[in-house]
Amino acid sequence: MIRRRRLLQASAAIAAAPLAAPAIVERANAQSAFDWKQCKGQSIEVNFQLSPRGDLAKNNLKKFEELTGIKVGFEQIPEQQQRPKAAMEMATGHPSFDALNVAMHVQKRLIEKAKWMEDLRPYIADKSMTNPDFDLADFSKPSMEVATGQDGKINVLPLNQDLFIIFYNKELLAAKGFNAPPKTFDEMMSMAKALTDPSKQVYGFVGRGVKNANVVLYDSILLGWDQETVTPDGKKLLTDTPAAVDAGKWYQTIMKECGPPGNIGFNWNECQTTFMQGRAAMWWDGIGFSAPLLDKTKSKVVEKVGFAPVPAGPKAHNCATFIDGMGIPATAKNKKAAWLWLQWITGKEMQAEQLRSGAGTPARLSVYARTDIQQNSSFPKEWFDTTETSLKMARSGLPVIVPVTEFRDTLGVGLTNIVGGADVATELKKATTTFQPVLDKSNEA
Repeated sequence: MIRRRRLLQASAAIAAAPLAAPAIVERANAQSAFDWKQCKGQSIEVNFQLSPRGDLAKNNLKKFEELTGIKVGFEQIPEQQQRPKAAMEMATGHPSFDALNVAMHVQKRLIEKAKWMEDLRPYIADKSMTNPDFDLADFSKPSMEVATGQDGKINVLPLNQDLFIIFYNKELLAAKGFNAPPKTFDEMMSMAKALTDPSKQVYGFVGRGVKNANVVLYDSILLGWDQETVTPDGKKLLTDTPAAVDAGKWYQTIMKECGPPGNIGFNWNECQTTFMQGRAAMWWDGIGFSAPLLDKTKSKVVEKVGFAPVPAGPKAHNCATFIDGMGIPATAKNKKAAWLWLQWITGKEMQAEQLRSGAGTPARLSVYARTDIQQNSSFPKEWFDTTETSLKMARSGLPVIVPVTEFRDTLGVGLTNIVGGADVATELKKATTTFQPVLDKSNEA
């Protein structure tokens, strides 16, 4: 199963030498020979999830429009609205968009089963349609496995493979005598407790507590017990096992005893704001949320923020990863122009900019070999080292099943109750009993 496969190690790519000058010239010649303006005068609509990747795409729209002569209508909305909106429009057969940002860790089985996406293989094979520098082999093996259906159909091009890491406030840690981020779950818990001082409105830890969004944090914690939430065949829930309960108790303790008031309603944006204000010593979330932390107009911790791989759990040392991509609806109106968009947004230059700006961890391996990115990035070496380490131990943070949203909603309710102080075993058992029939039905269809 895809979720059981580890991410391809990127260390070899990172250690590789930068491209030689002849290779650059050759690539430039290939680029110039490709007709980027073959759809000049056309328009496309792009639907994107609210994220740093979406911000990066939006901020660079003019470059694409100048390169291709294609006018882009761009919609970017929060994931809680974007995913159901996209599914609803796709189900009608008349989507309002020509290119869609797909969260494959949530919607992979859904889009495959419904056959909603255009098969990209014919486009890739068409030399008149595809830039010679496209290089399909440059995408990491795990990201292409997620992008490809069991029938061989390529449903999306990989855009990002997000990695969960630890953000930490160096100043707050040092004030309590901690000179390095935690290396184990036990160490993280003890540090979080020591760093919590409600009288100063400073807390040792901040993390997602709101229903649905909290599941990815819990899943990340559960990986420390070397367990996922569903069996490898996708048929049986593992959310009420002894390991699941232990992970739930760890989550409950750090959220209740070390988190800020109201964290039961926190999603990533509330966590990010709390951390940027200097009111949380540690935050466990996606590396793609890094950029605002170093923005002096938004963050109070620009000179204090540190980046570290997640600590080792009681039984394993894993990093949760979540892969998304860009695809073309099978019933889209402007597929050829949309294909040019897909090539550009997932191309080597935009993927390099994604890494350089800290908007995420790209699916293309070649960008990690570019030493110029680190030299010109506002991110410290620690950020790149954390990325490299995390890629080596990355593992899918959500089950690959059709009803992922329903799974997150059901388990998320239990987790929210747990943060509120409810009995862990009882809540996890209730969620498991409630969702297992839903999973059974989805596997029968």
